[in-house]
Amino acid sequence: MGAYVLAHDIGTTGDKAALFGEAGDIAGSAFSGYPTYHPKEHWVEQDPADYWMAFCTATADLLERTGVRPSEIAAVSFSGQMQAALAVDASGEALRRSMIWADLRSVRQAACMGERIGEETVYELTGHRLSPAYTAAKIMWLAENEPDVYRRAFKFVQAKDYVAARLTGVIRTDFSDGSGTNLMNISTLRWEPEILEAAGIDPEKLPELGEAVEVTGCVTASAARASGLTEGTPVVLGAGDGACATCGAGVVREGDAYVYLGSSTWMALATGEPLIDPDGRTMTFGHLRRGLYVPCGTMQAGGGSLKWLKDTVGEAGRGAACGPAADAYDLLTAQAAEVPAGADGLLYLPYLMGERSPYWNPNARGAFIGLSVRHGRGHLVRAVLEGVALNMRLILEAFVEQGVRPEVIRMIGGGARSALWRSIFADVLERPTARLNVIEEATAVGAAVAGGVGVGLFPSLEEAAGFIRMEERIEPNPRSFETYRRSLALFRRSYSELVGVFEELADQQEG
Repeated sequence: MGAYVLAHDIGTTGDKAALFGEAGDIAGSAFSGYPTYHPKEHWVEQDPADYWMAFCTATADLLERTGVRPSEIAAVSFSGQMQAALAVDASGEALRRSMIWADLRSVRQAACMGERIGEETVYELTGHRLSPAYTAAKIMWLAENEPDVYRRAFKFVQAKDYVAARLTGVIRTDFSDGSGTNLMNISTLRWEPEILEAAGIDPEKLPELGEAVEVTGCVTASAARASGLTEGTPVVLGAGDGACATCGAGVVREGDAYVYLGSSTWMALATGEPLIDPDGRTMTFGHLRRGLYVPCGTMQAGGGSLKWLKDTVGEAGRGAACGPAADAYDLLTAQAAEVPAGADGLLYLPYLMGERSPYWNPNARGAFIGLSVRHGRGHLVRAVLEGVALNMRLILEAFVEQGVRPEVIRMIGGGARSALWRSIFADVLERPTARLNVIEEATAVGAAVAGGVGVGLFPSLEEAAGFIRMEERIEPNPRSFETYRRSLALFRRSYSELVGVFEELADQQEG
């Protein structure tokens, strides 16, 4: 058996491949991109053949860069984008381009499904709200608009499942990707007959479900010739990118939690049971193994709010003290650090793209509230950093109300590089935060852990999570608690008072 796990993250922009050693160290990485197609408004597609080509290209590039021999690879494993409808025939060949997660053409089909079964029933059974972003409504659209594709489809799978099938000839999916379809019962981890009936989807067209850490098959002779891998190399099923990121953040024990602070931003936990919120504020995915779940609350524009501000108002004030190579975000947060907690009475609602958790309101909009002539650039930046953290406090409260009380909040993603932002999160959430030793590699790490556990290279998820270390822990400052509690009350009230305005603005834009 070799000493490396080859992990592939089949993402939206391309395939990032990485090699991990037995100690969890990254020996190297490579990337191969592919295009996204937008044939009509709300239609977002990718060619599965590009996934396979990118897999082969990135693998060859990575092996050449690192000098690792194919025979040294103990397992291949995956993470991947979720919520697609990728139709394949019995040989695993794609029948058309994949309708990826961002494809929202099936609004009418989702609404029809809701009328037949009830949106609350869908949430209670699947742990997710009914949405055209999920696989179910997309399959319904295909059945209605491309009946020949639906008829010929042997299975509907996800991106990582397609590549794994090309490697092994075996078509399967895991519980995490199953939970992103609106079709899997989150409690039984089986395809739900009641929902399938309401959607009019033949259950035989869905793949077998299993744990992400299971070996799904081995590299075939033909796949070995195409990819450069060794015939017989074990292929581990892997998981959706959200579940892999959770594992890669070391969140594999009940009660652990982390925040991913990227363009979109979320808080996720590890629990032993699904969390079905009476108010539907959060969602629950399957984790990498049976008996473990990933409740999650996602906001649309976390780090994206700071990027918007940078692109809009810039980072004027670049001075010699900062140096010519100073990062634009560092300059902005340096200005924000000079502003006290509460941003001198300035609030920011981070709803630039509508919002998911906790409000699930596509018409919500961003807003600065309390702006006056005494507020400068630093106040705007501080308010954005605080507004993102305040919305995350609402998500945390949803989890706390359901009985989960995480003690430390791990932080990953590009925004987690900012000590100021992590400090604001600590004060707003009233819990310590800790930057991890993996900031933007967590998804690949999670896929590698799944692969290593699957072939026995790592003894368990829990022990493999020891590769992930909490660094730069920041304790909350009790002197800021009262300030941020007042800000939270005003933040919550501001959204409530503006809901009607948001609705009128949306009507105005449509008109």
